[in-house]
Amino acid sequence: MKKVDFLIVGAGLFGSVFAHEAISRGKSCLIVEKRNHVGGNVYTDQIEGIHVHTYGPHIFHTSNSRVWEFMNRFATFSRFTLNTLANYKGEIYNLPFNMNTFNRMWGVITPDEALRKIEEQRESHKTDTPKNLEEQAINLVGTDIYEKLIKGYTEKQWGRPCKVLPAFIIKRLPVRFTYDNNYFNDPYQGIPVGGYTHIIKKLLSGVQFMLNTDYLMDKERFDSIAEKVIYTGPIDAYFEYRFGELEYRSIRLETQTLNCTNYQGNAVINYTDRETPYTRIIEHKHFEPGTQSKTVISREYPAEWKKGDEPFYPVNDERNQALYKKYAALARAETNVIFGGRLGEFKYYDMDKVVESALVIAEKVLV
Repeated sequence: MKKVDFLIVGAGLFGSVFAHEAISRGKSCLIVEKRNHVGGNVYTDQIEGIHVHTYGPHIFHTSNSRVWEFMNRFATFSRFTLNTLANYKGEIYNLPFNMNTFNRMWGVITPDEALRKIEEQRESHKTDTPKNLEEQAINLVGTDIYEKLIKGYTEKQWGRPCKVLPAFIIKRLPVRFTYDNNYFNDPYQGIPVGGYTHIIKKLLSGVQFMLNTDYLMDKERFDSIAEKVIYTGPIDAYFEYRFGELEYRSIRLETQTLNCTNYQGNAVINYTDRETPYTRIIEHKHFEPGTQSKTVISREYPAEWKKGDEPFYPVNDERNQALYKKYAALARAETNVIFGGRLGEFKYYDMDKVVESALVIAEKVLV
C-alpha cells in the first residue's frame, strides 16, 4: 500500500469530516472501515423510495452556525422539527414534557396550575440526597410523569430497575411551561434531502477507502503506511482491553415495509410502559414526507451489549468513567494516534458536536 499522511479508522461522521478537511488541504488519506458501507450510524438506505435511517433516527440540530453552514455545503436541508410522542398503554403524551403533556396528564390549563401539581408531587416524595435514578426523577418532575413517561422506558433502555441505576444519569429533565412540542431548542434543525449517506459520499470525494476491513486485525501493517492515525473505534479495543471492557448498551432494529401510506402519523413514537418490549417505533417517511404508496417502520429493541456487538450508548456510570480515564491516559501517551468520536472518546455525541470536534481537531493537526 502507498504511504499516506493520515490513516483514518472508521468512515463515520467524524472520520469523514476529518478526511474532507485533510484532502482539501492537500493531505493524502486512507480510510479503513469494518462495515460494508460508509457513514457509520448516520448511514441511510433507500427502501420503496424512502430514506431509511438504518441505525435509528438522526435529526440534525445545532446552535453552532459554523457547523450548520459547513453541513449545508454538502446537502440541502429540509426543515424538520421533531415532535416526539409517548404512548403509555394507549394514552398519547407530548415529549419533551410541556403544557400539552401536563394538560393530557392532569387537565391543567395554565403554567401555574402545572407547576403547582409538579411541586405538590415532588414535595410529598422529596429526598435531599437521591440515591438512585427513581428518587432523582421524582425530585425533578413528581410521581405521575415518572411512573408513566420515565420509569418503563428507562428500565427498558438500560436493562436495569430505576432503583439500581445511579441518580446522576438524570441530572436534569427538560420541563417546559409552554405549549411547545419542538423536541430541540436549537435554531438550526433539519433532515438532508437525499439522506445522510449522500453527505458522507460528498465528504469522501477524492478519498480512498477500504470497506469490510478491520484495522485492529492488521494494525502493524496499516500503521506502517501512515504518518498519523485518526482512530474512531472503541478505545478499549485499541489497547486490547488491557484494563477490561467498557460497557455499552446496544439496540436491535426490526424494519418492515407495510402496504399502507401512513402507519402511525408521526416520525417517532416512544413506548413508555414496561410491558411493550421495544422502546420506540420509527416511521421513516415522516422525516421526508413523500407520496410513496407504502411505508417503512422500524421497531427499536434495547439490548445488553457484549463484545462483538455494535456498541451504541456508552454506560457512563462511575465504574466505566474510572475505567475510561485509564484508557484516556494511555491514549494521551500515543504520539502518532488521535482518538476521536463517540467510541474513541467513550462519550455520547450529538451529530453537530461530532462535526465540531472533527473540525477543531483538523485545525490543530492540519498545519
